[in-house]
Amino acid sequence: FDLRVPALNPEERDSLEAAFRSAVAYADHPRGWLTLQGTNGCGKTHLAAAIANRALAAGVSVFFAVVPDLLDHLRSSFAPGHEAGYDELFEEVRTAGLLVLDDLGAQHTSPWAQEKLYQIVNYRTVSGLPTVVTTEHGEAELRQAHPRIFARIADPRGGSVVAILAPHYRLGRGSEPAHGG
Repeated sequence: FDLRVPALNPEERDSLEAAFRSAVAYADHPRGWLTLQGTNGCGKTHLAAAIANRALAAGVSVFFAVVPDLLDHLRSSFAPGHEAGYDELFEEVRTAGLLVLDDLGAQHTSPWAQEKLYQIVNYRTVSGLPTVVTTEHGEAELRQAHPRIFARIADPRGGSVVAILAPHYRLGRGSEPAHGG
């Protein structure tokens, strides 16, 4: 993870350094939730993958999933003859030693998708299982789109939300969404 990104203002640099420190601390002692929020390409997934790699090296079971892909995979597991049944896959996701939900908010929000995500998040919250979430959406946007999920991942008693203000690592400010997200 390269902290020497050129042309960052002090606030952007501070947020990137804080995210890095939070990821290292979480990787050393994974507990509760760590939510990394920021624009596309700012380093969220890189940090989440590094946490997952550290957990794997320590012998912890890890399930790393891009949220829209996870939901598609769960949906397809209902199909007859599918090798891994829905119940087995859903249980694997819910009970992984470390779960990484990458790109929360990129999925289409059907009632079914909301229910499945909520069930996963709620189970992990109640069970105290370590979970990393990455998202481009700000807190207000997440609260609006996923209020029950947001209430768990943003609860300061269960974890932390770290905003990365730095722009896309390779493309700079030109890649930021028009809505400022």
